[in-house]
Amino acid sequence: MSNSADSPGTDTGTGTGTGPAPARRFPPVRILTVAVFALAGLIFFTSFDTAKGTNIRTDTSLLKLSDLIQERSRKNKELDESNAALRDDVEALAESDDGSSGAQDRRLSGLEKAAGTQPVKGEAVTVTLNDAPPDATAKLPGYPEPQPDYLVIHQQDLQAVVNALWNGGAQGIKVMDQRLISTSAVRCVGNTLILQGRVYSPPYKITAVGDPDRLKKALADSPAIQNYMVYVNVYGLGWKVTEDGAVTLPGYSGTVDLHYAQPVG
Repeated sequence: MSNSADSPGTDTGTGTGTGPAPARRFPPVRILTVAVFALAGLIFFTSFDTAKGTNIRTDTSLLKLSDLIQERSRKNKELDESNAALRDDVEALAESDDGSSGAQDRRLSGLEKAAGTQPVKGEAVTVTLNDAPPDATAKLPGYPEPQPDYLVIHQQDLQAVVNALWNGGAQGIKVMDQRLISTSAVRCVGNTLILQGRVYSPPYKITAVGDPDRLKKALADSPAIQNYMVYVNVYGLGWKVTEDGAVTLPGYSGTVDLHYAQPVG
């Protein structure tokens, strides 16, 4: 005789009659196995859908982010040049018959020069900054061996040079091939410079028109540059100051519109 507790058809709750058989329960190991196969199938499908029959790792059609940045930088340069040409055409048409007086024209010209949208000519000084050699070691006793961070040009270094040149009475400043204006922002991402939508790699050249002696004195007197010179002398960061003679800095050719965040709603 079978025990009532072992009988699948016995209602043990009341001890009378029979009820439906309890649902079959799968062992945990079997459930886990099914889940692993389902996940593997999902991964294979996702990989196939992404690749579309190509080699994800080596397919050259998948551009790197750096390639996209360089391409956008090139397009921005072309747009700047096109914008500059259109601006020259508009100014030429406006000057042909604008109905303004000579005094008004001179005042407008002065404002344009102050804004940096017109070329400026004069004696110039160029500062060149460059990364240190990747295998650099401490040249002077008492200094630690360099971290990778010590061997590259940072945003603060470029800003220190620009600020010092303004303090030295610069009439205009050009970083690489772009003229700076009051809204220009010198920013570095990694070891690259991003300036007004374009990307540059070291060495970085900063040219300022003004009194060469005042400009060089302002560079020497800058505490931030004095700190930079420690890294020049110890780890070999690049630093070069040259007098260029008479040069002409181009006018700023980009947009002067301000872009700012707006509340959502």
